[in-house]
Order: sequence, then structure tokens, then C-alpha cells
Amino acid sequence: MARGESDWEGVRLHVVTGKGGTGKTTVAAALALALAAGGQKVLLCEVEGRQGIARLFDTAALPYEERRLATVPVDPGAADGDQQEGEVYGLAIDPEAALTEYLEMYYHLGRAARALDRVGAVDFATTIAPGLRDVLLTGKVYEAVRRKTKARSDGRDDRRRSARDRPVYDAVVLDAPPTGRIARFLGVTAGVADIARVGPIRRQADSIMAMMRSPQTAVHIVTLLEEMPVQETADGLAELREAHIPVGGIVINRAARSPLSPDVRKALLAGDPPRDELAEALRTVGIPTDEATLEGLLADAAEHASRVALEDTLRVQIAKLGRPTYELPRLTDEIEIGGLFELARELTAQGMA
Repeated sequence: MARGESDWEGVRLHVVTGKGGTGKTTVAAALALALAAGGQKVLLCEVEGRQGIARLFDTAALPYEERRLATVPVDPGAADGDQQEGEVYGLAIDPEAALTEYLEMYYHLGRAARALDRVGAVDFATTIAPGLRDVLLTGKVYEAVRRKTKARSDGRDDRRRSARDRPVYDAVVLDAPPTGRIARFLGVTAGVADIARVGPIRRQADSIMAMMRSPQTAVHIVTLLEEMPVQETADGLAELREAHIPVGGIVINRAARSPLSPDVRKALLAGDPPRDELAEALRTVGIPTDEATLEGLLADAAEHASRVALEDTLRVQIAKLGRPTYELPRLTDEIEIGGLFELARELTAQGMA
């Protein structure tokens, strides 16, 4: 399938959130694969310590280092005709390891940080100052987005040097905390206001916040066609807008299309079920058409029609939120790598990647 233009050209950090249980980790993984199908090198990160990425890709638990999870054949419509495959790397971000790396990178204090970690001081600090924990987690994401390959000073012309000095990752996808705390998680400046009004931690938080509010970032919200997830989607979207963090698209996950026609569903909801048509259809396939069987099937069909009507109402509510919307099907089997690629193709076809 040839690729069209993505709705999110220019975005390099895709943050994926959603109410717990909506499948945000699955959507984040599918989005990473879809982006890689455009010939990109993509980093897929998680920050909640659940090793959800490792389970989806059927690999060992991810350490605090970037591991390649998949290579992805490039779609025919990808921009770079010479690129034959994209890549997805995975990273499970741990706040204690992130602090050690941070102190080593900027202050050459990696040994001291490891000593602090051994006596539990790092865990203690992030417990009494949760805002610091979020700075450490988002700080690693910030570093991955900004990291560039290093050009060698070997006398080559500026054009070849510039080609080397490019981002290591074309895109970063973050499997973020749920919508109930996403604005607080990403709003790291507010999180450290009481513990670091000046100094390097505050400067780091300000730099992260500038990126989170820039056009390079988009926060996508995953929902189900159920009342509570849709309401939490609306609340999370409002909080993100209030924090001036760019909102991306809304992904309706596990969406199902009714096998019944609109006319049949309307008749069921009106209490006028098509008994004769159902009986004839049952006889055609050799199923008994006794009264008990008919009544049971019609009751199930009426319940289904009521459910579909509610889902259509929720779709209207989602549309009123004014964001691009994408729908992913409910897969019959447990999600595995083949299912992720199927979902990735759906996202590409709908213009999310």
C-alpha cells in the first residue's frame, strides 16, 4: 500500500496516552511500526516499569539501553526511495538509571550516583519529590529526541558533515502514563517549581517543557467506545490544552462494525424485530426455528443494536472534540507481532503515520 501524507508531518515526539485498559501500549507500538514503514528509525519508550513493550514484541525484558525490536519493510510510497527498511528500537526508562546517566553526562558523577543508588538515596529523593522523577523520565525522552550523530572533523565538505550531524532517531514514540495524570507528567516545570526554582534541574525542566509545547510534539489519546474512557479523553484533552501542550489525534481502539444493517437495528430498537426474516435465515442454514430459539436470538440482537446506538452516540461526542480521529479494529486473537503490523497498516491507511 502506497503511503499518503501523514497528518503529523514535522512531529518528532509522539506521546501516546489513554485511560488504563484502552490499549495505549498496543497503539504506541503500532504507531512506531507505522512510522518505521516510512523508512524511519524510531525509538519506542515506556516509563511505567510494566515491560509492556517487551511482551508485545515477545522479547526479553528491556534493560536501560536501546534494543532493536523490529525491522520494517518500507512502503512503496515512502519518501526516500533508496531506503529499504525502517527500524524500531525499544527502551524502558528507569528514573534511577536516568539520574545516574544524567549526572555522568553533565557532571561526570556517575560513580557517585551509583553509590547513592546503592544506599537507596535516589529512590528516596524521587519519592519525596515526585516532580523530580518525572523530570528524569521525560529528560531521557528529551535527550533521545535531540540526540544527533556526530560529524567527524576530517576535512570533508560541509554538506557531507551536515548529513552526518542528523538526529539518531527520526521519531520517538512514548508510551506515557494514563490521561488522568498526563498533563502533570508532561508539565515538568510545575512539578519542580517547589524544589528547584533555579539551577540545573530547573534549567533542564524548562528545556523539556519548551520541547513539550513545541510543534515537534503531539499527544495522542487512546479511547474505547465506552462512556468512561470517552469522558476521560475529553478531560485529558482539556487539561493538555490548558497546559499549552499540543494535542494530536484520538485513536478509537477495538472498534467493531455491526453486521446488522441500519434498518434492522432501527427495527430492533423500535421493538419491531424482523421475526420472519430471521426465521427464514435460520432455516436456510439448518438451525432450528422454534420459538425459544427465535426469542433468544432476537433478545441478543436487540441488545447488540442498543450497544451500537450507544457507540454511535459516543462517536459523535468524540467528533465534537475537534481532533483527527482514527479507528483500530478489535482483533480476535491475543495481540502479537502480526497483529501489531495489521494495526500499523490501519494507522498508515488513515493518515496517522
